[in-house]
Amino acid sequence: MTDTLRPVETAVAEASDTPKTLKRSIGVVGGTLLTLSCVTPASTLFVVVPDLFGSLGTATALTIAIGSLLCIAVAFCYSELGTLIPSAGGEYAMVSTMAGRLAGWLVFVLSLLVVMIVPPVIAMGTADYLAPIVHLDPAMTGAGVMLLATLAGLLDLRANAWITGIFLVLEVIAAGVVAVLGFSHSHRGVGSLTSMQVADTGGHATTVTAMLVVSGLAIALFVTQGFSTAVYLSEELEDPRRNVARTVLATLAISTVIILVPVAAITMGATDLKALTGGDISSMVTAWSNSAVGTFVSLCVALAIINAGIVMVIQNSRVLFASARDKAWPAPVNSALSRLGRFGSPWVATLAVGVPGALLCFVNLDTLYGVTGVSVTGMYLLVAVAALLSRRGHHKHTPAWRMPLWPTMPILLIAVLAYILTQQETTYLLWTGGITAVATLYWAFYLRPRKETHWVVSIPEDAQA
Repeated sequence: MTDTLRPVETAVAEASDTPKTLKRSIGVVGGTLLTLSCVTPASTLFVVVPDLFGSLGTATALTIAIGSLLCIAVAFCYSELGTLIPSAGGEYAMVSTMAGRLAGWLVFVLSLLVVMIVPPVIAMGTADYLAPIVHLDPAMTGAGVMLLATLAGLLDLRANAWITGIFLVLEVIAAGVVAVLGFSHSHRGVGSLTSMQVADTGGHATTVTAMLVVSGLAIALFVTQGFSTAVYLSEELEDPRRNVARTVLATLAISTVIILVPVAAITMGATDLKALTGGDISSMVTAWSNSAVGTFVSLCVALAIINAGIVMVIQNSRVLFASARDKAWPAPVNSALSRLGRFGSPWVATLAVGVPGALLCFVNLDTLYGVTGVSVTGMYLLVAVAALLSRRGHHKHTPAWRMPLWPTMPILLIAVLAYILTQQETTYLLWTGGITAVATLYWAFYLRPRKETHWVVSIPEDAQA
C-alpha cells in the first residue's frame, strides 16, 4: 500500500478550510435503534433467510451461526477502526487512512454496490407480506417504499431514531411470535439443526455438503451486515470514541439472537423437509396458529421492510455525503452531494440514493444477491487488512477502543474471508471484479493525478479531540 494518507490532521487541513460536518445528536440507545433497524432482523429473516433454506435446508441455522461468529471478529475490526476514524465515510474513511487511498476507494465502491442494491431488493418483498390484505405489484410497491424512505431520510436524525425504534419493536415482536410458534410445534429435535439435509426437486432428502455451507457464508455474513451502520453514524454519535464500539457490538449481539432463534424454531417446527426447503414462513405461521396471526406477522414484516428502507437510505446518503466532502467526484457533483438541508441531513445525497433505488425496483435483481455477498465479503476483507495496520505510527498511541487478540484476530479473518471468496460462483466474482476494475481505472486516470485536492479523507475536528 504505497499511496497511504498523510496524518489525519494534515488531511483535514488540505481538504477544506471549513469542512462540513454533521450534527452530533444521538447517543448509544438512538444509535443502536437505528443500527438494529438497518440490520432489520425481521425483514432479513423473512426475505433473505428463505433463500438460504432453499439451498441449505436444515444447515441454515448452522451456517448463520458460523457467519455470526465470524462477524464478531469483523465487529472488533469495525469498533477499533471506527473509534480511530469516526467519519460518515465508514469503511472507506477507515481503510483509506490505514491502508492507502486506492484500497479505500475500492472499499467505497464495494460498499456503494451493497448500499445501492440491498434496499430495493428488500423493498420489493413488501408486496408479498401485504398479500393477506391487498395484492400489489412487487416492483411498484418496492418503488413506493423507496420513495417513502427517501422522504423520511430528509428529516432530522433524532426523529428518525424514534420512528425506526417503534417499527423495530413491531418486527421484534413478529420474530418472537415465529420463534414461540416454531418451538411449540416442533416436529424434530435439536439435532436437526446440524443434520445437514435439504429437499431436492422431488421432495427427497439430500445431504448438504461442507462446501455448500462455506459458499452460503457469503450470504450469512450479509444477514447481520447492518451493524456497520454504527460506523457510518459515528459523526452524529455523541462521544464516538466510546459509543461507536458499544453500538457496533450491542447491535451484533442483539441482531444475532433475533435472527438465529427464529431460524432454529422454523427448522424444528417445519412439518417436513420439503416445507422447510420451500421457505414459505408465512404459510408455516398460519399452519401453526391461524390466519389472523399469520396476517399480523405479515404486516409486522411489511413495516420492518419499510423501516429498513428508511435506515438504509439514511446510511447510504451519509456515505455519498462523505465521499463528496472528500472530493471523490468532479466539483459540481461534490458541491451538490455535500449540501445540508434545514434538518441537518444531506438532502441531495439522500435523493441521489432514494430515487435510483426506486428505479432499481423495476430491474431483475436475482443475480445481485450473489454480487452483494461477494461485495460484503471483499469489503470485510479490506477492513480486516486495515485493522491489521491500525497500530502503526502515530495511530498506535491514539486513544481508541482496542480489540482483544490483535493481530491474531484480523489475520485469521483475512484468511477465512479470502477462502470464502474462492468458493463463490464465477459469475458473481466476474461481475464484482469487472465493476472493481472500472473503479480502479477511474482512480488511476482521475483521482490519483489530483491526489492533492481529490479523495482527501477528512475527519471532523471534534472527533480528533
